[in-house]
Parts: sequence; structure tokens; C-alpha cells
Amino acid sequence: MKTLTRGACLLALASLAAWPSDARAYDLDHGNAAIEIVITTAAPVIFMDVSPTGGDAPLVLRVTTMITNAWFDATAPYNYPAVGVYTRLGWPNDMAAPANNAEMNIALLYASYRVLVSLLPQRTETWRQMLIDAGLDPDDGSTDTTTPVGIGNVAGMGVVDGRINDGMNQVGNADGRTHNFEPYSDYTGYKPANTAYHLLLPSRWQPDVTRQLMGIYKVQQFVTPQWALVEPYSYSNPQAFSFPVPLDSKLFFKKRYRQQADEVLAASAALTDEQKLMAELFDNKITGLGFAAVFAALSQGLSLWEFVQLDFVTNMASFDAGIVVWQAKRQFDAVRPFSAIRFLYGDTPVQAWGGPGEGTKLLPASEWQSYLQEADHPEYPSGSTCFCAAHAQSARLFLPWGDTLNWSVPYAAGSSRVEPGVTPAADTSLFFSSWTDFETNCGQSRVWAGVHFQAAVDEAAAVCPVFGDLAYNYLVSLVNGTAPARGPSQGAPVP
Repeated sequence: MKTLTRGACLLALASLAAWPSDARAYDLDHGNAAIEIVITTAAPVIFMDVSPTGGDAPLVLRVTTMITNAWFDATAPYNYPAVGVYTRLGWPNDMAAPANNAEMNIALLYASYRVLVSLLPQRTETWRQMLIDAGLDPDDGSTDTTTPVGIGNVAGMGVVDGRINDGMNQVGNADGRTHNFEPYSDYTGYKPANTAYHLLLPSRWQPDVTRQLMGIYKVQQFVTPQWALVEPYSYSNPQAFSFPVPLDSKLFFKKRYRQQADEVLAASAALTDEQKLMAELFDNKITGLGFAAVFAALSQGLSLWEFVQLDFVTNMASFDAGIVVWQAKRQFDAVRPFSAIRFLYGDTPVQAWGGPGEGTKLLPASEWQSYLQEADHPEYPSGSTCFCAAHAQSARLFLPWGDTLNWSVPYAAGSSRVEPGVTPAADTSLFFSSWTDFETNCGQSRVWAGVHFQAAVDEAAAVCPVFGDLAYNYLVSLVNGTAPARGPSQGAPVP
């Protein structure tokens, strides 16, 4: 059984990503343009323009889900009886003929182009060059659906039109008529119960003050609280799902409130190099979620059509899971560990991780910080745990090897993002033998990182595999051609 490493895959992606346009032509007949061209072009832009750490899940998952949706809708016409999510284009080839790899590559490239221009228009020249480097003309706007170019353009614009008013507020017209909001900004009226400088209600979320650059600081805002109102792909009503009330985060239960804070401090004090690297890996949704799927596809020898299905179903599962998670985050508005620890212990010394390169030491609780910067939203439930559980479940249902993963993730000594030059002390590899191993470590890494309490991880792990089931079932209906046609998505009303 083949074990594929993170480093080997990144080197392969890098070598495939940047050929000059005057070099050899891209092999459309045998290549996988989704991995070899689109991912290698789009991933660096996501890190530059969307999320420098890859950790801003609502925005990262919106981009990746729309791209993989476009791939699916562009390649479905070549795989009878499959139908697209937002387009039903018929089948351009003899239904008895095998799918044409070159035509599928061309179609998914044009579909990707249309979606990327819509999502990140400031990088249009990058997206144009992506097609040029593949030997294609970005100015070919054909809508002739008997050709791969036309199929790609129509499929890509179908996804753009299908998601433009889905509730995420992509273009700043939250009500679909006026332009009173900035793109992706909150239109639900959320207001934090606490300020960054005063914890009035110790059970509720407190925005943190985060360092951006030397001397530059930012007060957190709840990122895209409207994700809770976005139309899902694989189910109809987010309110059909719920999480238990996080009683341990209620100050009324002070013993439990203190106990869960102490658990985070204990984990912080005992951090190992491996746990630090796990925390960094899974915080980055591109490398943690995205590359895990790429690795599985390459190691299990998936065809282009199979890879498109895998990447779409895993992204869809995580995206749809996030809608329900954000619904719960808004509902419970729960306190983060840093606020609870500082509230409970003030200037009392605690044993914990002391900061980058400081190791474990005694420090005033008021100065304690989590290993990772906590995200810009309330604590409960854990989004990352939920994304990993949904992603893993959809993958194990789809892949021929089921739960088997065998993913080795190597890190050179000192290659940590948080503790560069210090962690790990020696060359280290993380190994995930199964998707179960992957999702378990993903969830637990949030406690090691100090950004979640244990209950937020445990409840997300219990609830969220269902979103993998739902995404897989919806994918099967698309591949079998039995999925009902759907119109453009609409966000739910503001409660």
C-alpha cells in the first residue's frame, strides 16, 4: 500500500505549477488539470488574498467549494448519467464512449476561470495566465455546449449565478437589491456582549486584540456570522440540527467552568513538538483538509472524474457542516479559553506554554496565550473538529479503501510557523493511518492549541459526521442523475 508524504506531494505540485508558457504544452489527454493547474495556481492566491494562515474557514471553504462545484458541473456532461448541481447540459459524447480526459480538463479549466474571476476579480490576470499556460484562450467566451470550452463557461457561470445570493453576501448586496454592505460583511446585526478590553459577561465571547504587524493591532470581529443563513447543498434546513448547550462554559456552574479552563492549561503546559505541529497542520484548511484529499486521490490512483467527485464531496461536506456550526456559535456565543483563564486567575501564576520559543514556565494567567491565535468567532462548537469529521466521513464513504489513509506529513527541524527555528527540535513526521486517526487528531489539536475547550471538540465530533453522510448521498444522486434540479441559491431571512 503506497504511503504518500506531504512533502512529496508539495514538491510534485510545485514542479507542475510553474512551467513557462513557452515550454512544453500541458498534457490535456493524460493530466489532471484540477490538481496540476488549478490548485497550484489558486492555493498561493488564497494564502495572499483570503487567509494568510489558511485558517479563516468560512472564506477558504467558500472559495474551495465553489471551485470544486464548478469542476463537477463541468465534467458531469462527460460521465452519463451524471448531472450538475446548477447546470443540466446533456451529454456531448456518445453515452457508450468513455469520458474524454482532454475535454474534461478543458471544461474544468474554463469553469474554474469563471468562478475564480467572480470570487477574486483582482487576480484576473493570474487566472488568464492559468489558461494561457495550459494552451487555452481566456477570451474564448463560447457557450456552445457541444464543445468543452462552451461546457466549461456555462458550467462555471452556472455556479457563479447559483451561489451569488446564497446568503454569504459575496458582493455586498445582502438583500439581493441594494448595495449597502461591504462584501462578506455581517448583515445580521451581531454585537459582542463583551469588549476586547472588558469581560462583562464571563460566559460569553470576548473579541481578542491580535497583533498584525510590528505595532499594529486589530480587535476581532465575528467573521461572517451570516454563514448560518447560507443555503446548504446537501440538506434543506439547518435548524434540523443542533448541539447541546455548553453548560461547562456557563459561569453559574463555576466548578465545571474552572475545570475545563484547567484542562486547557494542563494541555498547554504539556505541549509536545508533535502536538504543536498537529495544531498548525489542522489550523490550515488548505493543507489539513485540502491536501489530505489530494494525497488520498494520488495514493489510491483515482481518475480525473473520481478526483473531481472526491474533492467536491469533501469540500461540500465541510461547507455544509459550517452552516450549522455557525448557527450554534451565534446561538451560544460562548467564551474562549483565553478569556476564562484570565478571568479566573488574574495575575496568579499558572504553569503553561510561555510563548514562542519560551517552553513551559510559570507566568501570570493574565499573560497566558494560546499556542495558536484564536479565530474571530465564538468558541462552541469547534468548527475545525466539525470540518474534519464531515470531510473524513465523506472521504471514507467515497474512497475504495474506506477508512485507510496512510498519510505521512514530514516537517524539517525548525519549520514551525509559530516557533520558527525552534520547533520541531529534529526532523519529524506526523502519520495518519486512517481517516479516523485524521479526524481524532484534528479535533484534539484544538485543545492542545488552547483555542477550544474539550466539550466543543467532543460535541462537534459526535454531531458532524452526518454532514459527510448527507454530502455523499447528494453526490451519489448527482452521479446517478437522480438529483432534482435546483434554482439559484437563496440565503435564509435574518431571524
